[in-house]
Amino acid sequence: MSPAQARSRFRAGARVPTAGWAPGYAQANMIIVPREYAYETLLFGQRNPKPCPIIDVTEPGSPYTALAEGADLRTDLPAYRVWRDGELVDEPDEITRYWSDDLVAFLIGCSFTFETPMLAAGIEVRHISAGSNVSMYSTNRPCRPAGRLRGPLVVSMRPIAADRVAEAVRISGRFPAVHGAPVHIGEPEALGITDLSKPDFGDPVEIREGEVPVFWACGVTPQAAIMTSRPPFAITHAPGHMFITDVPDHTYAV
Repeated sequence: MSPAQARSRFRAGARVPTAGWAPGYAQANMIIVPREYAYETLLFGQRNPKPCPIIDVTEPGSPYTALAEGADLRTDLPAYRVWRDGELVDEPDEITRYWSDDLVAFLIGCSFTFETPMLAAGIEVRHISAGSNVSMYSTNRPCRPAGRLRGPLVVSMRPIAADRVAEAVRISGRFPAVHGAPVHIGEPEALGITDLSKPDFGDPVEIREGEVPVFWACGVTPQAAIMTSRPPFAITHAPGHMFITDVPDHTYAV
């Protein structure tokens, strides 16, 4: 399936996590804020590049991105979240009715992008093989604040066979624009995570004997900042329900 075909499915109402969709093409997290918060959002990304690697910013009022010609950020993701004063108030399939000429969209690199080369190397990605969403956790590590925006680092977790961890680190490390190498390996307690079976976002996944939980910085971090900082209005993707771009994965490899 091409990215355009995937986006067409989402525009028609398909509401599914996007891991494994349109393999070979980069995916992106999204946060949309009023122009008043745009500079602080940009600064938050610049100060926290591991969880928030910004790959595009739209013009105020424009729902279009250079990462996918003809795509509409108001309709072409499978699920959205609408926030008011830091509280989740809606999880719609499209956000046309919430759009205004004051809004600026930020697209942030997503770790789903490096899953295709991991799979090509024979490394299982458990949430894809299980047909579920990736597990995501808020941590005890604070992000560097930017103006009114502050909050904890959020991580995604993938169980990796112990003898393939180094390879997974090397592969993901080639993609710094989509979170890059892991921020932590093993010992979830060191991140303040007490129960891997209860993720803060997404679905739990099985961790089998001989596997190690590996944690990558996650683009849901801006949503944790929204919940902490409580701006008057924001829109984000629903965790795991990404924007699929037309940009090949290898574009972000170094």
